[in-house]
Formats: sequence, structure tokens, C-alpha cells
Amino acid sequence: MLTSGPSRRAVLAGAAAAAAITAVPSFSGVASAADSATPSYRWRQVVIGGTGFVTGVLFHPSVRGLAYARTDIGGAYRWDDRGARWIPLNDDLGWDDWNLLGVEAMAVDPAHPDRVYLALGTYAQSWAGNGAVLRSEDRGATWARADLTVKLGGNEDGRGTGERLLVDPRDSDTLWLGTRHDGLLKSTDRGATWGAANGFPGTPSGSGQGVTLLVAAGRVLYAGWGDSDGTTANLFRTLDGTTWEAVPGQPSGTSAKVPIRAAYDCHTRELYVSYADAPGPNGQSDGSVHKLAVATGTWTDVTPVRPGGSDTFGYGGVAVDARRPGTVVVSTNNRWAAVDTLYRTTNGGRTWTSLKDSAVLDVSETPFLTFGADAPKFGWWIQAVAVDPYDSKHIVYGTGATLYGTRDLKHWAPQIRGLEETSVRQLISPPTGQAHLLSGLGDVGVMYHERLTASPSRGMASNPVFGSATGLAQAAAKPSYVVRTGFGDHGNGAFSNDGGRTWAPFAAQPALAKDAPGPIATNTDGSVLLWTFVHWDGTKYPAQRSTDNGASWSEVASYPKGATPLADPADPTRFYAYDTDTGTLFASTDGGLTFTGRASGLPSGDSQFQLAAAPGRSGDLWLSTKWNGLYRSTDGGATFTKLTSCWASYTLAFGKAADGADYPAIYQVGSTETITAVYRSDDEAKTWVRVNDDRHQWGWIGATIAADPRLYGRVYIATNGRGIQYGEPA
Repeated sequence: MLTSGPSRRAVLAGAAAAAAITAVPSFSGVASAADSATPSYRWRQVVIGGTGFVTGVLFHPSVRGLAYARTDIGGAYRWDDRGARWIPLNDDLGWDDWNLLGVEAMAVDPAHPDRVYLALGTYAQSWAGNGAVLRSEDRGATWARADLTVKLGGNEDGRGTGERLLVDPRDSDTLWLGTRHDGLLKSTDRGATWGAANGFPGTPSGSGQGVTLLVAAGRVLYAGWGDSDGTTANLFRTLDGTTWEAVPGQPSGTSAKVPIRAAYDCHTRELYVSYADAPGPNGQSDGSVHKLAVATGTWTDVTPVRPGGSDTFGYGGVAVDARRPGTVVVSTNNRWAAVDTLYRTTNGGRTWTSLKDSAVLDVSETPFLTFGADAPKFGWWIQAVAVDPYDSKHIVYGTGATLYGTRDLKHWAPQIRGLEETSVRQLISPPTGQAHLLSGLGDVGVMYHERLTASPSRGMASNPVFGSATGLAQAAAKPSYVVRTGFGDHGNGAFSNDGGRTWAPFAAQPALAKDAPGPIATNTDGSVLLWTFVHWDGTKYPAQRSTDNGASWSEVASYPKGATPLADPADPTRFYAYDTDTGTLFASTDGGLTFTGRASGLPSGDSQFQLAAAPGRSGDLWLSTKWNGLYRSTDGGATFTKLTSCWASYTLAFGKAADGADYPAIYQVGSTETITAVYRSDDEAKTWVRVNDDRHQWGWIGATIAADPRLYGRVYIATNGRGIQYGEPA
């Protein structure tokens, strides 16, 4: 998640996922009879490369080339050193377990290299489920699960702190887990069961931070506490695993208010702790780095550079070099004026060198990292930093969009293959042209995928550059014409005359577009645009209409506020809009000038109900109303019939028809019996077959899907944190 509101878009997506799921019966993932007939599909991910916040990286201390990474909404990964790529470890988490794709913390067992543990839970809000701990004996190939009675916050403020999970160095059967609201937990059976750690002195204040880190310094355990006010203790220790005490002499004040991360140099017996005045990744303006000589109890301030003036920031990651005593790397965080950096010392913090100053960045593998500028920045939101214990010059650090790595301390490039964390909002698979896919994404705008196996060579759509995309539409009879909308500082709407390869901003835009850009539609020949406006707080506004390619706009008073516009794919005079507030279908037959109500009494009350139109057919409408089911109209919305072949439908798309069929193949995320999954129908939704499997579920996938009009069987799945997945018959 990037600078332009990852908390906003990710939390809203999480709340949306909660709304989508909480009313759905839970069936614990038991396959139905229909699921047993699942056709053989091959699933792959569309390559973009990262695009989300890597919140933690952990090298295994006793196995060369073994490492793990965690993300805030996209699960955890294991590094495959031979293949030089990340392997996703949580794609088997299904619809009901969407909240577990945010990884709060991870831990490895130095004495047992195949063991790995994950603490999962994306949100600690009332609408989110409780967290869970996964444990594996085969490096994440398979998992055993322990459900917790507390909530975790892998996508809350403070998600870049940690690790909050630790294997006790004195006993591999004992694990410790720091929580945000419920203190310190302890397990004595390798994570199978958990209970409160008696005697832990931290008292939650409601800030939602609680235990920010756990680290072992020899046989002594340390716990950071994020609920301090800057004057009370925020670092505790236990010598025996039972009695906890505040660490004597610890730093205090604003610059040391929140312990962010800690690392222990076993050669010098010194514990390094990074601090900030807020948990981050946003909102930090002060920070420091201190080290503790654990044998003597002496603290030393080793802060590389003090924040001051306009150069405000905190400190984030800290990592020690296991091969070189006194060699440490720390990161700044939330440093926008001078840009974040890594500082490295080889003498225990007496002097530091900024690695950014000599860095050569190569982002050719993931060109979007320039974000429309001439050159990429060294990074932002740097809270995950790790030094390879077998290679002192191999350093990696996470940012809000990628994971950078170096092998020589000078040349840096994304070390991100296999890791895809985008939150996907819109997808189009064009009927013609070079690209099989266009995507509208959270935080990284719109992309033109000329290849599915490489990051788009043009990067993010520019002119203008968006943060999060809110709308993407293509003229059905003129697919070279595409329009897009989104959040941006230099314009919020743009059009393309070459299928999305290049863009130009609308010559004008309504005043609402800056703060409330919503979805957009274009009629079949591209002569009319309809743009709706919805503020991020949910406030809805009247739609605006343009007949001159965005040079001027006029309000459509009869349009239902906030409804997503849909163009008829065959008749340029027709538009549709579903008013989810009243359960009424509105239609226009005069090119969007006026709208009148047609069918009413349909399901209402949920802004995520989706209306779709079958390609090449006028008035053939399909309405997905989540657990209220799937409806169809063949008369332009005058009447609707509820289908009985599925009991839930969340999003729906049309693709190339099967051989011998005269109607497009239909794909949906929905439920025919017990499992919410991806289904395909080749007979106008009379029957369905499941096309994904239990290993490929990706949590909540209710935003949108697309199907390829040129290749039968290919379907694209928008995930909320695992990028774009696509499947086709094997």
C-alpha cells in the first residue's frame, strides 16, 4: 500500500469484504458434489511485481538462502533461492477466512529449520474476525491452524513493527505472541494452544499497538510496548520466562516513544532498538536509535541523524550483520523532505553511512516504480530491513510498493518475483488489440498488460498519474477508446484512443472529481461519458455527463446518486444504473440525458451490488446481489427474474463462448451450494462448474472479475491483496 491512502483503500476494502461475508453462512470449506466435478484449471498470477507494503522480512539464521516475507493484506511468502522467486504460502485461505490474509507477525525456529509460524489477522475492528496462528513443519507447504480468541491487526497502524511472534530460544515448544489489545500470549505446545502470559506488566491504553516487538538476546527476552506515553516504560524483559520487568535506564521522550524494531548482535552482546514518536508507517516526525549493552545494562544513543526542521521522520527497520560484529543497518521512515534511506555502521553506531547516497536503482523489471517521474525514489515506508546471515552485502528492505535488494551495497533492484500484493478494483479484457488485459488498481492506478508474464513495460498509466483507480471503461463498438478515473494530484480523468497504451487528461473535470472521483462509463461508440461521484466517506453526488470527450460536463439530475453507470453494449443511446438504496433499475434511452425507473422491489441496501450486460446484446442485464442471489433481465431492466442455479452472486463477467454454444461463457464469484468460489457456466447460467480449487482461493475476491473474449476458458480474478490471478483450462 502506497502513500496515497493505503489505510483508506485497504481498510475500506476490508470493511467491504466484511460486509460481503458476514451475512453469508459459513460452511468450513467442505466441497460439495458440484465442486467434485471441477474442471482442471491452471492458475497463474498476472505479473506486476509487488505493489504493496512488505511489512517484514526474515532470513533463517541457520539455513542459507531461506527467507520469509510478510505483507499487510496479501499473506506471507517463502523465498525459493534456486528459482529466485517468492512462493505464496496462504493462497488456500478462502472466502470465509479473508481476514487472515493480513500477516501480523512471523517466526522461525533456529533449531528446527523446517518450522515456521505465522500470526494472521488483518483488522482488529469489531467487524473483523479473530486472529489465528498457523504452524508448519515443512516451511509452509502445509499448515496446522490454531484459532485465537483475540484480534490481530496486520493492516492496522503499526503493522511494520515487530516481529510480534517469537520462538523461545530456551525451549522450541514455547512461543510468545504480542497482541494489540490483549497483552502478551504464550504457548507451550508449539502454537497449538494459547493463553495469557501471566505477569506481563503492559496495560493496554486503547491505542491499538500493545506489544510492538519481541526479540531474544541470548536467553533473555525483550518486549516492546507501544502504548506508552513517552514517559512510562516501553521496553520490558524476562530472564526466566515468568517474571517481566521494565528494562532499567531505557530512553524516554518523544523520540523514543514507540519501540519499532530490535536486533541483537550476539558478538558484541548489544541490543539495537529503533524508535519513533508514532507506530507508522504514516504520522512519524521524530525518532532515534539506541543500543543496550546487555551485560552491563548501559544504554548508548547511536542515532545516525536527528530529525529537525522540515526534515521530520522516525526510525524503522534495524538489522545486524551476523558475520561482522558491530555492523548494523537501520532505516528512516516517513521521511518525505530528504527521502528515506538506510544507514549502515561498521563500528557499533559511532559513525554511519547513508546507503542511498551511493545507490544505483534499477527498476527495469517493474517500471511502475518510477510513478510517472524520471527516476524512482530509494523508498518510503521502510520498516522491514534484513541482512542475509550468510552474505554481509546482501541487504533487503521493504517499501510501500516493493522489496529492494543489493549484493554489493551499491546496486539495488526489486527482489520481488512471485510477490504480488495489489488490491484490484477494475478489470477489462478487450476484444481486440495487443493487450489481453487492462487493470484498475489500488494505489498504483491503471495498467496496460501487453504481456501477462512481465510487469507492464509502460508502468502505470500517466498523463495523469493516479494513485488508486476508481473507474475504467471501454467503448464496446470502438475498443480503441478507453476512459479511466481515479485519485490524483494532477487530474482525475483521462481518455485513450489506442486501447489504453497512451492517455490524455480530460480537458475539464467537475469540481467533485478531486475528492470524490467515482466510476465512469462510455457508451458503445464513445460519444457520451457518464461520471459518478462518491466521496470516500460514502457521500454520493449527482452524475455528470459529457458529449465532447470530457471538455465540458453537465449534471444529470434524474440519475440515482452514487450508482455505478453501465452502458448498453449494442445501443449507443442506452445507459443503465442500479440504485442500491431503493432496489430500482434506472435506464436512459436518450444517451444519458434523463433516467427513469423501471424494475423496482429488487434487493437493496448494499452499495456493492453489481450490474453487468451481456456483450453484443441490447438490454440483456445481469444483477449480482451477493447472498440475495443472481437476477436477469432481457428487456432492458423492465423486469427481472431470479435464477435458481446459485444462491449467491458477488461479481460476474462474460467470455468467449464454448464450442457449439451461441451465448458467451459466464463466470462468477458466487455460491451454488456450499463454497463461495469461482464458477463458469456455458449454458446461460442453467448449470455451473467450479473452476478454482482449494489451493487457489485468495481470500475475498468479490470486487470484480473479467473473462477473455478471445480465449475460451480464461478468467481473470481481482483479489484484495494477491494481485490479479488468471486461470485457463489445463
